This record gives sequence, C-alpha cells and structure tokens, in this order.
Amino acid sequence: MPRKPAEVELHAPTPRVVDGIRVGVGGWTYAPWRDNFYPTGLVQRRELEYASRHLTAIEINGTWYGAQKPATYAKWRDETPDGFVFSVKAPQRITMARDLAGTDGQIDAFLGGIVTLADKLGPVVWQFDPGRKLHHDELARFVALLPKVVDGRVVRHVLDVRVHTRVDAAFLALAREHGLATVFTDSSEHPSFADVTTDFVYARLMQARSVVQTGYPIPELQRWAERAHLWAAGAEPDDLPRLEPASSSHKGPRDVFIYFISAAKERNPAAAQALLGLLGA
Repeated sequence: MPRKPAEVELHAPTPRVVDGIRVGVGGWTYAPWRDNFYPTGLVQRRELEYASRHLTAIEINGTWYGAQKPATYAKWRDETPDGFVFSVKAPQRITMARDLAGTDGQIDAFLGGIVTLADKLGPVVWQFDPGRKLHHDELARFVALLPKVVDGRVVRHVLDVRVHTRVDAAFLALAREHGLATVFTDSSEHPSFADVTTDFVYARLMQARSVVQTGYPIPELQRWAERAHLWAAGAEPDDLPRLEPASSSHKGPRDVFIYFISAAKERNPAAAQALLGLLGA
C-alpha cells in the first residue's frame, strides 16, 4: 500500500547547517502552511517534527504570551533532530514590566524552565515594543540581570529594542559590554541597523511578498546568502544600514541566525528553504 505524502516527506534528509548559519521561521502552527508547506495528510501534532526536518531553526513566539511548562519544552526538544535549535522570545510580562530592575525572579524562573531545551536552545530574545518608555539606565539595570549560564548551560541573549529613540551609540555600547546581540531587522517599521555587538548575528527578515513564491525574489535571497556568509566569517556586509562605522575588532567565525518573520507569513517557509538551498550551493 503506498505511503501517504506525509509519511514520505517527514523523514527526508534534514538541511545541513552551513558555516554555522541557521535559517528558519517564527512558530510552526499556521493554517495556511497546511496548503503550501506541510504535506497533505500530516496531522497537526507532527507539524513541529516535519518543520524541524526542513529548516534548521525556529523562533518560538508563543512564549511571548506566556512561558510553557518544562515538560512542554522537553517534548519539543525530543521531537526535533540533532543540530536543530529554537530561539525563544521571552514573555512580554517581563519586558513590559513597570519596574524592569525588579524582574530578576521572573527572569530566573523563565530561563530555569527554558533550559530544558538543552542543546536545542538557541538565543533568547528580549523584545521591547515601541509603546513603552525605555530609558538607558533602566535598560542597563535590566541587562545586568541576564545570566550568562543557567543550570550549567550557556545562554545567549538578544535585545530586540523597537523604541527608535533608544537605539543609539550608547545602546550599542551597552550590548557590547554585556556580550548581547542586537537584532538586524529588514523592515521599514522597526529600527534597522546591522551593527554587530557580539560573537553571533541575529537577523529577522520581514519583507516577504505574497506575490513571490519564495517570499523574497531569488536575487535578493542570493544577496542574503552572501551577507550571511560574510557575517559567519567574521566580516560585515557593507550595504546594510548602521549606527556606527564598521569595526574590525572581531576575530574568528560567528554563528548566524536568520528568521523569516511576519509580512507575507504564508511565504516564509518557502523563503527559508530557498535561502538554505542557496547557502548550501
């Protein structure tokens, strides 16, 4: 009896990670993907299993609304293949708290659960939305609370500050001082700057178009592949917006995380898969 398409494709060879560059999307549960990404007949409970074998990373967005139980993280960890990683968005109740300096207990509780992902844990993203007032001293007190190691596991942190007035030279200096990444956002809505502040790069590509099968046209994806290779090699692209002149102080390779997020969300898996193919080429 012929196997269903879902059974055939579920265990296809997983994409290899090229030069430490991982590519993925935000989340894995999205109804339109059942028409153009997930194969016919695949049950919803196996969507993560499938997605993690066709991408090399996923940004967990659901934790923005509330942390999960460690048992849930363990389930996600066990459903995904070796080498796959999850970036994790921290809960908004922390980053939107009136007193950021008083969130140390909440930070510890969240990170204490999320490290259940073990070696599947990628960077943790701390998102600050435009609606909140954010002063430099307040942010400095907050980032001082972020631990580098939790339960013996190294944790890497990313600042996604969407407050235009807070993104400046002092912000970059703060990130560098604490070894934190900032987000390069391919977007006209959020601050967009490609200054590198630590030993890994975190990029969110947010301009996919519905009319383009691969979200971004192939020539644009080819250029993103070139930029990713530059970042991974320790260099920096010269065609992206910056806050400061590029620095040559970094030596050695970097990990790179690229996510196709928002915009024409139905096209994001195809965009990620196309970029993975170009990286391999």
